[in-house]
Amino acid sequence: MNKKIAILIIVIVDTLVFAAIVMFILFRNPAGQTPASTPVLDPSSPLPMGEPSWSIWRGDPALLGQAEGQLPDALRLAWRYKTNDPVKSSAVIDAGRVYIGSGDGKLYAFDLGTGKQLWFFKTKDMIEAAPLIHENTVFVGSYDTFFYAVDTTTGRLKWKFETGDKIISAANRITLADGKTAILVGSYDFKLYCLDPADGTQMWQYETDNYINGSVAVADGRAVLGGCDGMIHLVNVTNGTGLKKIDAQAYISTSAALADGYAYVGNYDGIFLCADIQAGNIDWQYEAAQMPYLSSPAVTDSYVLIGAQDKKLHCLNRSDGSVAWTFSTQGDVDGAPVVCGDRVIFGSADGRLYILNLADGKEIWSYEIGSAILSSPAVAANHVVIGAEDGTVYAFIPK
Repeated sequence: MNKKIAILIIVIVDTLVFAAIVMFILFRNPAGQTPASTPVLDPSSPLPMGEPSWSIWRGDPALLGQAEGQLPDALRLAWRYKTNDPVKSSAVIDAGRVYIGSGDGKLYAFDLGTGKQLWFFKTKDMIEAAPLIHENTVFVGSYDTFFYAVDTTTGRLKWKFETGDKIISAANRITLADGKTAILVGSYDFKLYCLDPADGTQMWQYETDNYINGSVAVADGRAVLGGCDGMIHLVNVTNGTGLKKIDAQAYISTSAALADGYAYVGNYDGIFLCADIQAGNIDWQYEAAQMPYLSSPAVTDSYVLIGAQDKKLHCLNRSDGSVAWTFSTQGDVDGAPVVCGDRVIFGSADGRLYILNLADGKEIWSYEIGSAILSSPAVAANHVVIGAEDGTVYAFIPK
């Protein structure tokens, strides 16, 4: 064989082998990226939005309205799902699924990534309450007076508990002294119920003097709730005995948030209160809104954020209730805000979802849904999920 031809053949073979190796690498790992099963975060990129789970309304039993991570500069719509009636319920997120109620009386389960409906559970009236997830069970109350425990995988009923009137507030979970978990839920029958999550057995009940609209907040072995009787109630979670009542000056139709021994809540007369729950008195109050509070607060180390029916989101200095900033929308702000990193996200009855800078209240981004938003965002697993009055559930991801 000619020496030049032999050398040429060797070069060609080497080239083909090299090309095959390159193609093999690219085929297994397009664009030279790390495989999807082992994601690598760019150190300069923002942290993902939220932890993997937002299993309880407001994110934790104290109802602080804080999510881990960082909201981005902008979101984009990932999917949406149309129910048959307005969605006033707020979503919860757990194990790659979204759970939310609708005015059509159904509790829905969706795949978080695709928005595919996995199942629905039908009650006999509208669901305004946000669900609660605990140990493969989703708990939710309905206007039909029943509190339901439903299997998260199948959507089948495990048990139901009947109260004396409709349930519009989200349930909460508590850890008792023996380490067991119990479920707390309030009803329009004036009562707060403590139930065994396994079978719905009533462990105790606490009675107020009027409707219970808001959810109960839990911290340091105490349950705190506001009622339409105009009182902030402190309840022992072990046996349901009343510990203290603090005059809220007007009836409360929303939920308190608890932090460092203080309860933060707004009343229907437009007064926002910071109550020292140990001393049993009001530490400071904020009266600038002069319109009812139907929103629940988000609380950080420095700020308290609350929406009001004056069409504004108010940011107050937590130390004394002085105004840090306010942000005006074109509609009532009845949904509760969520703080994620140095930003806050909330919806308005003007049909827009907003992201603001936490330090100064400057608008960073908004999205026009076009229908009033009365619910609160769930922020977890790099998703924001919220319902609207057009009957649609919307899921957003970073843009």
